Amino acid sequence: MATQVETVRGAVNVDQLGKVLMHEHVFIVDPDVMQNYPQLFDEEVRIADAIEKLTAAKAAGIDTILDLTVVGLGRYLPWVQRVNEAVDINIIAATGMYSFGDISKTFEHRGPGTLFGGPEPLIDLFIKDIREGIADTGVKAAALKCVVEKSGLTPGQTRIATAVAETHNATGAPITVHTNSRHQTGRIALEHFEKHKVDLTKVVIGHAGDTNDLDYLKWIADKGATIGCDRFGLDGFNTTADRIATIATLCKQGYADRIVLAHDVSCFIDYFPGKEWNASSESFAPNWNLLHIPNDVVPGLREAGVSEAQLDDMLINNPRRYFS
Repeated sequence: MATQVETVRGAVNVDQLGKVLMHEHVFIVDPDVMQNYPQLFDEEVRIADAIEKLTAAKAAGIDTILDLTVVGLGRYLPWVQRVNEAVDINIIAATGMYSFGDISKTFEHRGPGTLFGGPEPLIDLFIKDIREGIADTGVKAAALKCVVEKSGLTPGQTRIATAVAETHNATGAPITVHTNSRHQTGRIALEHFEKHKVDLTKVVIGHAGDTNDLDYLKWIADKGATIGCDRFGLDGFNTTADRIATIATLCKQGYADRIVLAHDVSCFIDYFPGKEWNASSESFAPNWNLLHIPNDVVPGLREAGVSEAQLDDMLINNPRRYFS
């Protein structure tokens, strides 16, 4: 069992992670667009904005975020390092690949069953991120990420998910998988991971909290995996009130030790238009920010009957176990 976890600022004891938001992002950008149209991303403005938002999260009692920005979402650690130099918060980096269908063209023709064949190159790349560090930053990834969306495991996603599973088996790094709860693709993910001998207690089914289907959520937990209630503030998927009620019911039924919390929010994401990005985001999701859980959700859970011990499970103990 690991006693330390790698962060952007180096290894820390898992007992020092404190309260953890288990699915967030500092920056999400399209690097191809940013390289060719740099006027769309003012680095100094965005770094200052991220520092302000993470400083506020720390002041609200959040000690750690898991930044699940991987290849496919514009992971660029030098920006995150600049932010973390100015904020006393733990930021945990991840490796893996984000794809809703095809694998990156870079890997389409290399690897098992492809034009040029050979071993799966993703495995060595992911292992390098974990054991040696990401690019030349010195930052080591401490978690893995992949996607199983509504189409199920496409051939490209199957390669990525298999590489994630094999990397987990080689390194022990835990996994978070983006899923579609409407289509219950967490079932597909766990079946795939089980087939590849993954320790399911080290898997979070991301975005499971977008549904209030208790049978599905309890199935995830009964398999040993963790329910990612990680999109608070995105009411278009599931309202805060319904998310809270579902979590409270799960806690009453003994599942507090299989739930983690987050918003899946970015300090900046280039999906939305306009120079005033914060206003653009707030126009459709006013509570989608790093303060929603500490300021609104936690009090709401208390009012719904969730105990302090259960809150500690979801914010402290379960994340600590995931990284241990």
